[in-house]
Amino acid sequence: MKLDLRKAWDNNVLVGDGAMGTYLYQLGFPVGISFEEFNLVRPEVIGDVHRHYIEAGAQLIETNTFSANFNKLSKFGLESKVEEINRAAVRIARKAAGSNAYVAGAVGSIRGGKRADVSVQELSRYFEEQISALLTEGVDALLFETFYDLEEMRIALQKARKLTDIPAICQFAVDQVGRTLDGYSITEAFGTLRQEGADVFGFNCHSGPKGIMNVMNMLDGPLNIPLSVFPNAGLADYVDGEYIYGATPKYFGDCALSFADLGARLIGGCCGTTPEHIAAISQALQKYVPRPLSEGRELPLTQASIVIAEREQISNNEASIDQSTDVPSIVEMVKDRHTVIVELDPPRDLDIAKFMKGAAALKEAGIDALTLADNSLAVTRMSNMALGHLVQSQLGIRPLIHIACRDRNLIGTQSHMMGFDALGIDHVLAVTGDPARFGDLPGASSVYDLTSFEIIRMIKQLNEGVGFSGKPLKQKAKFVVGAAFNPNVKYLHKAVERLEKKIASGADYIMTQPVYDPELIVAVKEATAHLDIPIFIGIMPLASGKNAEYLHNEVPGIQLPEVIRNRIAGLQGAEGRQMGVEIAKELLDTAMEHFNGIYLMTPFMFYEMNVALMNYITEKSKRSVSHLSHS
Repeated sequence: MKLDLRKAWDNNVLVGDGAMGTYLYQLGFPVGISFEEFNLVRPEVIGDVHRHYIEAGAQLIETNTFSANFNKLSKFGLESKVEEINRAAVRIARKAAGSNAYVAGAVGSIRGGKRADVSVQELSRYFEEQISALLTEGVDALLFETFYDLEEMRIALQKARKLTDIPAICQFAVDQVGRTLDGYSITEAFGTLRQEGADVFGFNCHSGPKGIMNVMNMLDGPLNIPLSVFPNAGLADYVDGEYIYGATPKYFGDCALSFADLGARLIGGCCGTTPEHIAAISQALQKYVPRPLSEGRELPLTQASIVIAEREQISNNEASIDQSTDVPSIVEMVKDRHTVIVELDPPRDLDIAKFMKGAAALKEAGIDALTLADNSLAVTRMSNMALGHLVQSQLGIRPLIHIACRDRNLIGTQSHMMGFDALGIDHVLAVTGDPARFGDLPGASSVYDLTSFEIIRMIKQLNEGVGFSGKPLKQKAKFVVGAAFNPNVKYLHKAVERLEKKIASGADYIMTQPVYDPELIVAVKEATAHLDIPIFIGIMPLASGKNAEYLHNEVPGIQLPEVIRNRIAGLQGAEGRQMGVEIAKELLDTAMEHFNGIYLMTPFMFYEMNVALMNYITEKSKRSVSHLSHS
């Protein structure tokens, strides 16, 4: 006989299930259909998924009802079947669970990050209809998941508490800043929901284990209430027409222990996870004994309030860049010597003091260009156009600006490029851009009017004095356009074939994803020897052992050799960064032997690491020149 659920997570860490939708996709079912309708038309498929997770060790499974509300089902003409679909889902889950697992009625966010998409009155009505149907069939708990703002979560929870007193699990999808979309800190949100009657608080979707762990660390130690964690299997990568998730089951098992130490009493998986991930979690937690909840920190039961940080004033540097036409481009520079581009991410807030300080330090070290990403990983950051202009006008640094296809339509892209031309910013990197749904505003639209090939061609068309529409522009732009290249793939020759198409579209130079294997650096040189444009090989120093595992398991396009991960495993803080710099220097030894172009990426604004690497490059180049002059 199963324990009362509240008593169960008081004394144990329970294993949850994994993904439903992405797992069905992996099994061959197409996207664009209602998987919730399977409760009626393919119940055996849903039952099999539940059984796979239970056999893997899941002690709590969720009903297949994440989008089984009036609003979401109406997109498939199923709005009249809300009750039927939800009730069928509970019956299927209950049959699969038997006496071996608890059944939680899954209730997903309706707004999905789109704040004004659905009114409060509609939300209340839709949640009541779905929750009532789930309760009719007798679920053991309600699990509210993938909520982005506190307001919507409160509406759902309040409706539930008017209908039932069974356990309520409230899970947010938040980014690493640790705030809801309506501006509340996680501690504030949890405190408010505790007053509304929630039993468990946690996180799911939107992020892999590392991102969720970062937010849990903000709670300042385990709380005196149970937490739940259902991360994605890293960030999805779109490869050959399919979404691929990189976090391995072993990595999930390792992370499960860390989650448990931080107070998680319910651990499962979200998008990209499979029964193998759940089996790894179950195995890892088999002998784990949690500390009593009573030893955790008391959760402040205060009304939520928005905390606004004060902006620090930055000093005004009067340096200016030489705008004369005889300044060589990086394409010309790299023909004669080692040329270094350093990436420094724009801030995610309004304080640019540290960014400008880092840029100044990198200039002092002698970099040739500072490159700024365009809301990388679909996370909102300050405009790289504005910051590019500041580093150019105030610090005298050449900016190299990324342009993502994701955020602007044809009109906005041409307008953007015309603005760069007016500011004298002529070096750009054309990238596709990560889908918006994986970033901090998942309700935003991904535009993708242009592919990376098309945006390169269109920018080069501006160099002919012709707009995207074919209209003459009275004068010609002077853009030097780069293209991105990911060599961390199974078939390097296929990636090079794609690269050749970018060059045919007009790319002037190439910048690669970070490479951590010296043998791969050599392989890239050999595979691209026939290309007649320069390649800037990517090197990003690791900041810690956890950073290495996150990059390897969760970030698309990055793979780390086991020997590298072992060298930095367990190291953090200054010790971790020192080892990261040493590893990067070894990679630079190989990279500088085969490439004149070096592309350094800055982790977590630790620009000092790349200052050290820039100094190493400078000294190594001097020694090389000295050796040649005496030979």
